[in-house]
Amino acid sequence: MNDAGDWALQTATLAERMLPRVYALLSLHNIVPNAVQQQMLTSHLRAMAHRSVTGEPLPDVEASLFDEISPESMSLAHDVVAEFGNLPQEEAWLLSVHFEVAKENL
Repeated sequence: MNDAGDWALQTATLAERMLPRVYALLSLHNIVPNAVQQQMLTSHLRAMAHRSVTGEPLPDVEASLFDEISPESMSLAHDVVAEFGNLPQEEAWLLSVHFEVAKENL
């Protein structure tokens, strides 16, 4: 298999391992994304898996854009990023937005 094929398989495997973990973590905190939010979060987690496998960087992200994210959402996002093991903190900033928006469903 070529690099692209290896990456695709590794990405899919990683994403399928992480998705249930993330949804279980959210459930533990009574955060239940609606259907559209689930679709967007799943897409983002698959992109994170891709970047984890390939090493592809994120574009520059300004930390101050996330000042209004709750500490709980940010902490949960950092926990998820830590599970990937090789992603930068900026990934948590972006992921935290999904969690914060889903909390508004309560």
